[in-house]
Amino acid sequence: MKAELVAQPSKYGSLWPLPQKVQLSEVSFKLTSSSFRIVDAKDSTAGPSCSLLQDAYRRYYEYMFGIAKRQQLNKGRRTGPSELTELQVWITSPDSECDSYPSLTSDESYELSVNQPYAVLKAPKVWGALHGSKTFLSCIVIFNFIYCLIVLLSSFIQETMAMNKINVFHWHIVDDQSFPYLSRTFPQLSQQGAYHPYTHVYTPADVKMVIEFARLRGIRVIPEFDTPGHTQSWGKGQPDLLTPCYSGSKPSGTFGPVNPILNTTYDFMSQFFKEISAVFPDAYVHLGGDEVDFTCWKSNPDIQKFMDQQGFGQDYSKLESFYIQKLLDIVTTTEKGYTIWQEVFDNGVKLKPDTVVHVWIGGGSNEEMGKVTAAGYTTILSAPWYLDYISYAQDWQKYYKVEPLNFNGTEAQKKLVIGGEACLWGEYVDATNLTPRLWPRASAVAERLWSAKDVTDINDAFSRLSVHRCRMVDRGIPAEPLFSSYCPHEYKGI
Repeated sequence: MKAELVAQPSKYGSLWPLPQKVQLSEVSFKLTSSSFRIVDAKDSTAGPSCSLLQDAYRRYYEYMFGIAKRQQLNKGRRTGPSELTELQVWITSPDSECDSYPSLTSDESYELSVNQPYAVLKAPKVWGALHGSKTFLSCIVIFNFIYCLIVLLSSFIQETMAMNKINVFHWHIVDDQSFPYLSRTFPQLSQQGAYHPYTHVYTPADVKMVIEFARLRGIRVIPEFDTPGHTQSWGKGQPDLLTPCYSGSKPSGTFGPVNPILNTTYDFMSQFFKEISAVFPDAYVHLGGDEVDFTCWKSNPDIQKFMDQQGFGQDYSKLESFYIQKLLDIVTTTEKGYTIWQEVFDNGVKLKPDTVVHVWIGGGSNEEMGKVTAAGYTTILSAPWYLDYISYAQDWQKYYKVEPLNFNGTEAQKKLVIGGEACLWGEYVDATNLTPRLWPRASAVAERLWSAKDVTDINDAFSRLSVHRCRMVDRGIPAEPLFSSYCPHEYKGI
């Protein structure tokens, strides 16, 4: 029987994910809610008018001291470590990007130094300051809640980030079962295709709120409108969009993927993606292209005739490519970049050089990663990180041990891997179980993508992640336990 891990104090305290570079000293400081402040540094290019940072300061202050307020434990002061009175946030670039949206090329780097009597968080842009503030929070170790003292190890942290700290929300917003996106151009799509046209839709105001909520936290929002498969809900509100399936010589009354042979299909897609490009500010949209079932296409006599006319023979992947190519041309006119699932690449569709290929099949899928990067495409890996697959025991370790660059390829190829993704699909997930199924399992993926390649000590990871999980629970996030354990705050100060 394999021995279970037991949490032991880590020299890195509760830092999660672990930064690329950390220097720690044994000097400790205390923070008290009455005297500690997060402020703009004197020379910062983002001052009081930068609402993004001002909102973040208030939010992080509540994270740090909220538990004391909730438990009414701020009863007094006691002598001890020297006091840290400020976190000074210093944005160094002339353009702080305070009013912008984060992008693929955003500078998210930062340096955090903690010394008496104040800490300094230095970043070129506001995005680095947001991430650095989270690191400052995870430096904090509860010292003595009765007197509301919080201790920080004196430290210097430097970070240059790429795809990390889960800074992109890939929003697979519609699928076969439901079309909850309320389109201004085609309102009948959600009117007919959502579970309910009023209670189970994302209104334009809802979508705008999600995008702004994410922006204030340095998170991009990339929507996915997956076609030609996964589109059953689309057909309820858009006549003739889907392919009529046949049983013998007669229509069966059921429908298959998007009908790729009608001009009206491409007229619809042009109008629809014109709207999408205006609603979602990110430079990319995910166009799907996965799991297309050819059965219905094969049954339809009009499709068969079209196949003959095009010289496609019986190769229906060529028909899929015909559709995808037209869709990519449409999206190109909206001046958006696009991400596609790997099947589109596998089927030989002509892609723009800046296409992002999303690899999801095969667990590790090392061979596929080699093929995609050899063709010169930037790549995102999600194959080993499907969190909707649940299993007994600590499956976070399996996610943690993945090395995304473990494929045959040159250094230039490996630089094309711009990140990875933890996926949680919703067939068996709703608001009742989303959060505990996601966390802290997704945290393991975050550290694997965020930290240095040699950060692989599973025992140290268990110790830090156990504390990090308790920190999430303390903030009202019902993250599931790693193993039989408890969190200090559950004693309510006793």
